[in-house]
Parts: sequence; structure tokens; C-alpha cells
Amino acid sequence: MSLANIIPGDWRRWATTQPAVIRQLLGGLTNHSYLINADNTLLVLRKNSAISGALNLNRKAETQALNHANKARLCAPLVYTDPQQQYMVSCYLGDSTWSANTPNSLAQLALLLRSIHQLPSIQAKLNLDDKIAYYLAAMLDHAEFTEQFNILRTKIQPHISSAMTLNTGDVLCHNDLLASNLINKAGELFAIDWEYAAMGDPFYELAVIIEGNKLDADQQQALLTKYLDRPLAQRDWQRLHHWKIIYGYLCVLWYGVQYCAGAMNQASTAREIAAQIRALNAFISNETQSKRK
Repeated sequence: MSLANIIPGDWRRWATTQPAVIRQLLGGLTNHSYLINADNTLLVLRKNSAISGALNLNRKAETQALNHANKARLCAPLVYTDPQQQYMVSCYLGDSTWSANTPNSLAQLALLLRSIHQLPSIQAKLNLDDKIAYYLAAMLDHAEFTEQFNILRTKIQPHISSAMTLNTGDVLCHNDLLASNLINKAGELFAIDWEYAAMGDPFYELAVIIEGNKLDADQQQALLTKYLDRPLAQRDWQRLHHWKIIYGYLCVLWYGVQYCAGAMNQASTAREIAAQIRALNAFISNETQSKRK
């Protein structure tokens, strides 16, 4: 698609002069984002990608979460959300992303997390059984990994049960706070791309951050301590451990869906998925052996 055809036909709903596309922005596979100029203001136009349906993204829930976050100044200021939930427009915050190695970055992230988790609830909940079933169904016609995914699901189930038992209450979570979705501007930290937002255990959010950003042991301890604002207990580590394993499984399923849908149809992706399956199997096996000793 040429850049000339990027601007939605109903642009007059949110701009008074014809918006102009400056360039496409780097981003994930679930959206296509463009830096645009409208009324002499830099904005981001984010449009759904074709893969959104296969990944069971709840755009209605995203809009609800964004409206709450926008009022609390936790996200890029919203300009317009399409009633059909095909695109959205927000202010451009720049490209200065968060880094765990920057001084005070973990304290800043912990503060943002607490603020997100205090937002009003939305009508969407992270239902693991439903999400796993949906991902597996999306890969039914591709037997390459299906059997291995089903075997892993059996191994993951005890961790899901334990995580549910340890959960002390659901809160609104972003659920995809990788560095690329955390933008620094004028000393403040903002979260973008809320398409996985849902009510859920805040320790899943913590697991996503820790695993997705590859935080080391000291950084993990610092983040949890600053977020919880109290000394850590063994129960906290147990809770985080179960969610780390669950997140690892959801991640490999996510890549499997993308691969099977043709969005990542390369031999290297298949090898990476196989490697992630082996690593997760090995981790669970080592854990089981340790408990028996």
C-alpha cells in the first residue's frame, strides 16, 4: 500500500486540514503505525494489521483501557478512536524508549505500574484457558507444532492452577510493557499500544516486564520491591515464577500463530519456535527434578 492511501477517508473527524504521512514507524506485527502531520501537529496514526483477528485482540477493551489511561495521563494523549475500532490517532511522544539500565528507570516503571493498576476496571479479563484454546485453534491446519504445543499445555496447567490460587485480586493491566511500548518524554514515562489490556493478576504484568525485557536478578528484585513497596516474601517469588512459565508458553503460542498465519513465514522463525519449545520443556523438567531431590 502506498503512503498516499494510508490516511482514513473520515480524517475530517479529527483534523481540519488534510493530514500528510511523514513516514512509517517501526512497530509490532499487530499494528501498522505512521507518523503524520495534521494541523501542524505531529500525530501517530495506528491501523490494525491483518493478523489482529488471528491473535484474538480485543480492540473494544483496548479503547476502554485507553480512555482510562488518557484521563490519568499514562498514555500518549488520544486524538481520535475509530468507532469501528480499525484505527486510532494519538499525539506523537517521540522515540525515546525506556531502558532498564538508565538510573531510576525501575523506580519510574514501578510508579507507572502502580498508576496503571489503580485505573478503573474494564469489561475484559485475561482468561488463560480461552486464550490458549484460541491460539491452538488458529494453528489447527498446521500440524508442525500443534502436538508439541498440546503436550506443553498439559505441563503448564499446574502452574496456571497455582497462579490462580496465589492471586489476591485482578487489576487493569497493560500486559505488553516491553521497552518499545514505554516512551520517555520530558522526564515522564508513558505506555503505548494497549491492545492486550485486560483485568488480571498484576504478577502476570510483572512477569511480562521481567521476561520480555530480560531483567537480571538484581533488577527483578529492585522492580518488585519498588512496585510492592515492602520487603519481598517467598510467596511473591512463587507467584512470579508461575507467571513467568505461563508467559513463556503464551509467547511461543503467539509466535506460532503469527508463523502459521504467514506473518512470520520464514525458516528461521520455525527454528526459533522449536528452540523456545525445547527451552520451556527443559525448564519445566529441571524444575520437576529439583522438587524430587
